[in-house]
Amino acid sequence: MNLSMRIRIARQRARLSQEALAALLGVTRGAVANWECAVGAQPATARLERLAQVTGVCFEWLATGRGPLTYDGSDDLPAVDAELVHDPAERRLLHAYRLASRPVQKLLLQMAEVQVQGVEGRRRA
Repeated sequence: MNLSMRIRIARQRARLSQEALAALLGVTRGAVANWECAVGAQPATARLERLAQVTGVCFEWLATGRGPLTYDGSDDLPAVDAELVHDPAERRLLHAYRLASRPVQKLLLQMAEVQVQGVEGRRRA
């Protein structure tokens, strides 16, 4: 199976239109359509990594066709990808952060850091 087909499968499994995926990745719908075309251009590795995150598929599968399509929990995750998150609200926040654009991620991080600074300041007082 070629890369264009894996990109299409990942997008469809995530129930995203080409337009919705393009918006999440910060590209045009035409770029996504081009990636899904067997003779079209291929996305850069960094874009492919973000595409895997957004669609919830394994990067290795998306990039090479090897390995599992998704992590089902039965395989050990590489330590770099492991998440020790047990709180459902924290999982939702992490998921939303990962799907957000870079400017929104920056804003969310700033908001969280301001909140932490406020809590730490009150503890010292």
